[in-house]
Amino acid sequence: MIATIIIVIIIAYLIVIGSLTYGFDKVEEFQLRDLKPKTKFSIVIPFRNEAENLPKLLNSIFKLNYPKDLFEVIFVDDESDDGSADIINNLLNTKDFTRTDNIKIIQNNRVSNSPKKDAITSAIEIANNEWIITSDADCVLPEYWLDTFDELIQTKQPNCIVAPVTYYGQTSFFNRFQTLDFLSLQGATIGGFGLQKPFLCNGANFAYQKSIFRELKGFEGNIKIASGDDIFLLEKLKTYNPKKVCYLKNPKAIVHTQPVSSLQQLINQRLRWASKTSRNPDWFSKLLGLVVFLANLVCLSLFPLLIFNLISGRITVSLLVIKLGIDFLLLFKTARFFKQENLLLSFLFSSILYPFFSVYIVILSLFKSYHWKGRTFKK
Repeated sequence: MIATIIIVIIIAYLIVIGSLTYGFDKVEEFQLRDLKPKTKFSIVIPFRNEAENLPKLLNSIFKLNYPKDLFEVIFVDDESDDGSADIINNLLNTKDFTRTDNIKIIQNNRVSNSPKKDAITSAIEIANNEWIITSDADCVLPEYWLDTFDELIQTKQPNCIVAPVTYYGQTSFFNRFQTLDFLSLQGATIGGFGLQKPFLCNGANFAYQKSIFRELKGFEGNIKIASGDDIFLLEKLKTYNPKKVCYLKNPKAIVHTQPVSSLQQLINQRLRWASKTSRNPDWFSKLLGLVVFLANLVCLSLFPLLIFNLISGRITVSLLVIKLGIDFLLLFKTARFFKQENLLLSFLFSSILYPFFSVYIVILSLFKSYHWKGRTFKK
């Protein structure tokens, strides 16, 4: 009986991840046509105590290929006390940017339990342009970032664009572990779009129209949840017009962000992510989360079951090969798109550790609050 249940769970996992792998290939890579830039963008970047990361972000903004008169950058200071705003001002004074026209710093207007949602809303209130792109202060933007968004808008007329994000600086195993985990989420994101069931996105590379944001009343309905400025808005935009929600699958649109530096930060980050994914109303997301959790739980139970002769060695090996095989296939496709195939050398060891980490986070998220940016948030 136990063996049958375990086999059913792994087969369900194979079907779900296999479907996402199929969906990944269904999303065609968007080809640039070197169109004349037309779209005006307002880039929104909330920040809180990001003095260490802002110089890299600003330098990438200065290197953007897009015409400066077609975009603005709105930094939203969320009560920083490390001199972050001064760093922005000092760097602006050394670069050829018209401060008042291109780059602004405003203060966050806190009205809810979600600082980031408040920050984005504060920026949109003063944004001059129709297209909003959100990113994070610990990101590095690619040179042709806005060009790829512009060409997709010109050719497909979407009202929402989800775009790729990955980590940089993968020197230690800890960083490689995080990046492989993150790539699996990116693969699932792209796969969901290929199945015409988008359920994930990342606010570090997310664009939508200001008029529709206002029509949908922004983040109203989930402001009590501290996280989720991305996926909850995606759900609203899907309901508004699912055919106008697009994925921008182009390497020149990839935003790079920084992995966390300690295990405690990683746990808090994953707890923060779990707090929003558990509230996601999308049934496909809930089904996927349940199947992934059960499959990882099965992996943890296989060895004890084998020891007590409740499952055969042949079945144990077969199930592990099936799970590792389909995981590797999706990760391989994703890593190839992000040009991070070298990380796959850490796949096997990461796969041994991941079920412990994943199940621990799910259980912990049921009753524990999390800390982020010097603040504590309840589940």
